[in-house]
Amino acid sequence: MLPLNRFLTLRFAKTTGGLMEWRDEGLVIGVRRHGESSVIAELMTRGHGRHMGLVRSGRSRSMQPVLQAGNHVEAHWRARIEEHLGQYALEASRLRTAELMASSQALHGIGLVSALLRLLPEREPHENLYEMASLIVEHLQDQDVAPALIVRFELALLVQLGFGLDLSECAATGAREELVYVSPKSGRAVCRAAGAPWSERLLPLPNFLTLEKIAMHAPRDDVREAFRMTGYFLERDIFSARGLPMPEARGAFIACL
Repeated sequence: MLPLNRFLTLRFAKTTGGLMEWRDEGLVIGVRRHGESSVIAELMTRGHGRHMGLVRSGRSRSMQPVLQAGNHVEAHWRARIEEHLGQYALEASRLRTAELMASSQALHGIGLVSALLRLLPEREPHENLYEMASLIVEHLQDQDVAPALIVRFELALLVQLGFGLDLSECAATGAREELVYVSPKSGRAVCRAAGAPWSERLLPLPNFLTLEKIAMHAPRDDVREAFRMTGYFLERDIFSARGLPMPEARGAFIACL
């Protein structure tokens, strides 16, 4: 549990000399140029959600290595009023550029995680997704662990966006065993016996997603089926509904499997 003073620092902005400010830890998920030398950095922070801010001299030699997707930073944000873009002062706490560049799976993985996090409303805290994203970037080079973690991340994201799947029991019988399908209409699990007559119309539900204890490893074929399932709901309920294409990084990451 966080000490009370650190909890307050992470959660709440304070006014200092007429300025709003806060300090938090964050994961870099995007950067875009602003003017000749500055950039706008997009972070997924622990206590302040997906949050942007101006980084002056962000294109300098000293800052470019810090402002790479997948790095963890300590962020100090300041603005005159809370609604302003504000400015970031960033200090690297964990640099990963070299290790991510060494693996195509890792590069596509951080691209995918960043694209998914951008679906969240700005400045809305989602500490559980921050924790999951942080765990994923620590394991992006692990071909046995990262894919299963990202599938679970997609499921958690659907929940946070209001389109969570119910994989706890069979929609038809209430059974909690042999849940092997998901209804594409309702997003609810279906057991083997009830779903057999309509198996071609149902989505597969890999076993590792129904275990009470989270499985860090899963067979590759099961992971592919899981991506097929989450991809269906992401495409229908999130990306298409917003007029957005599915991230190219997602298909590239799955291809690495």
